Amino acid sequence: MQNHERRSRLLDLIRIRGFAALDELVRELGVSESTVRRDLDALEEQGSAKRTHGGVLYSGGMPRLAEFDERQPANWAAKRAIAGRAAEIIGDGETVLLDGGTTTYEVARLLVGRSLQVVTNSLPVANLFASEARTDLVLLGGYVSPRTGVCLGPYANELLGRLHVTTTVLSAAGISEEGLFNAHLLLAETEQAMLKAAGRVIVVADSSKFGRKSLTLVSGLSSINVFVCDDGLSPAWRDAIAKAGAELVVTPVPDADDTPPASFPRRNRPA
Repeated sequence: MQNHERRSRLLDLIRIRGFAALDELVRELGVSESTVRRDLDALEEQGSAKRTHGGVLYSGGMPRLAEFDERQPANWAAKRAIAGRAAEIIGDGETVLLDGGTTTYEVARLLVGRSLQVVTNSLPVANLFASEARTDLVLLGGYVSPRTGVCLGPYANELLGRLHVTTTVLSAAGISEEGLFNAHLLLAETEQAMLKAAGRVIVVADSSKFGRKSLTLVSGLSSINVFVCDDGLSPAWRDAIAKAGAELVVTPVPDADDTPPASFPRRNRPA
């Protein structure tokens, strides 16, 4: 495969998925890691892709979202493992409502290509499905946060009040004994409307989120049907979730290097 053909194929993979892991690209293209890195450098220089911790984001059709870019690399291996289990729980033909969290984004990435109806308030999530023929996409309107790319406010909430979905998938800024917390007041109201629209609610959160609070309470633990978390969750929290009447799905995090390679210092290039 010539350079231009390989880079075109690489860009297609990134564009369709929105985010792609380096090891996935190496495997699917059948070339060395160093070759993929050189190709990514070229795509980044032309503005089509953005190297990030753990892989690469498509940037050709999306604006830079400061908060999303900052949060996406954190606990990435756990997020990826959690997303894999959550995607398995969702069946073909479902109507799925996805919020704008970075773990939810990983779930969405794994749902691309499946026969689903997807409802979201997230521009990054919507971008994954915008050209996907097998998926019906509904993008909620409203005020768009320039830092996260999510739609929120009364217009989004009003539309959510008219909808019913099979499954809502939510992330959280923090989870305490009181319930789920979010760092944004308007987004908390939108997520409360998402809960009301759902037949089933799945919360995807890595173990670092448990035992923490944030600005505003979204819901109690009893409003959640399923928690999907990594195996770092403490026994006390496992008991608390059981007492709340929710199902807990725990997934192991593979032993993998979750830090940027030494040749790409974190400060300069978090590849």
